[in-house]
Amino acid sequence: MRQAAALRERLAPWQRMQRRVAELRELAELAAEEGEEALASDLAHETAELEEELEGLEFQLQLGGEYDRNNCFVAIHAGAGGTDSQDWAQILLRMYLRWAEAHRYQTRILDMTEGEEAGVKSVTFEVAGPYAYGYLKAERGVHRLVRLSPFDAAHRRHTSFALVEVMPEVEDAVEVDISPDDLRIDVYRASGHGGQNVQKTSTAVRITHLPTGIVVTCQNERSQYQNREIALRILRAKLVEREEERQEQERARLKGEHVEAGWGNQIRSYVLHPYTMVKDHRTGFETANVNAVLDGDLDGFIKAYLRASVGVTA
Repeated sequence: MRQAAALRERLAPWQRMQRRVAELRELAELAAEEGEEALASDLAHETAELEEELEGLEFQLQLGGEYDRNNCFVAIHAGAGGTDSQDWAQILLRMYLRWAEAHRYQTRILDMTEGEEAGVKSVTFEVAGPYAYGYLKAERGVHRLVRLSPFDAAHRRHTSFALVEVMPEVEDAVEVDISPDDLRIDVYRASGHGGQNVQKTSTAVRITHLPTGIVVTCQNERSQYQNREIALRILRAKLVEREEERQEQERARLKGEHVEAGWGNQIRSYVLHPYTMVKDHRTGFETANVNAVLDGDLDGFIKAYLRASVGVTA
């Protein structure tokens, strides 16, 4: 029933646009017959708007993956680069939150470990809204920053790395085998911001999935039960992502393609010095407007990646 409702929801805009196109054609014919230039101009403007909306719907057809319509979890981990990389992880967090805000997605930070001097060592947050995973899966991978370091007394150029993970939120009905015997659950006191009760009682939860070694934590909710439920949701999402990656690698192996694993290969570079440029190394899409990108203007990169992933040219 959910799948049928989702298909009807996707079909409805196409049906509405089809009817509107027929109406515009009739009106255009009448305007041409009666020589009403003003009306003809209005119809041309509305047709252009309709074509833009149609382009957006056509682009959504590329989001046909099993979990593309779902909410998602995003995790950012500071990599090589020390304090600079932790600051870079926080910059990426702000970038994605700004992108989500511009697209009217709801966000919630679930877990955060702050850096000693600045930034964050790691952060996990939820993005809720239609096609959140379908869009943000384009951001998975290593992001590289080149800039004059604000943490270097000599103000030298530094290179920093951060890993971005994007996992779909899956419903309980999805077949994911998580045996209680495979879990080690630890509780501890939450750190960072929070009320007195959060700080004094063991509300934070860490779950280790013993067969895979996956560790998830959650500490931002008020009760241990809430943190445990959210941590299990994140674990389920990570296991689904792991299985998808395994299947994708197997398909690539059977096709004879070379699969590059590991996070030592950046998917995108953000260069602030000696020139300004953001370039995606997978698609070749680039822009010199670094400030706009860091403020959340990621649509060009996301669309280029999704088009490339299904073999569609811009």
